[in-house]
Amino acid sequence: MANQNATAQWWETQGPKYALVISEFVVAEVSLGHPDAAKRRLLVIGDLMELQATAAVRALGKEFIRRGVLPKKAEVDAYHVAIAAVNGVEYLLTWNCTHIANAHTRPEIEAVCRVLGYEPPVICTLDELTES
Repeated sequence: MANQNATAQWWETQGPKYALVISEFVVAEVSLGHPDAAKRRLLVIGDLMELQATAAVRALGKEFIRRGVLPKKAEVDAYHVAIAAVNGVEYLLTWNCTHIANAHTRPEIEAVCRVLGYEPPVICTLDELTES
């Protein structure tokens, strides 16, 4: 609940400071759960540019798994990172501290991105991306 409140506040106060984008993976995730809550979430993201999962995105995501950076069960998480890297997104915001915003996995994600010719996004929680 705390993350939900922090997210709502961030979207209101910080969101307008950035050129926000989403991916088809985000759309799929926010569509889950209680239908009324999903509808509200979809309304919030409805006007954002949606990045597409290209062959390059799929290849990079699979590479994170092949190299053991992320486990197979975190395939969608790998694609979240890949779509941001392939599209040159500066920041990847997430509350997923198990697989993405994790001090152990971030350096490995960054290394794989760079080896394959991509500049990795700065992976962070909304708390970490706050301007005064």
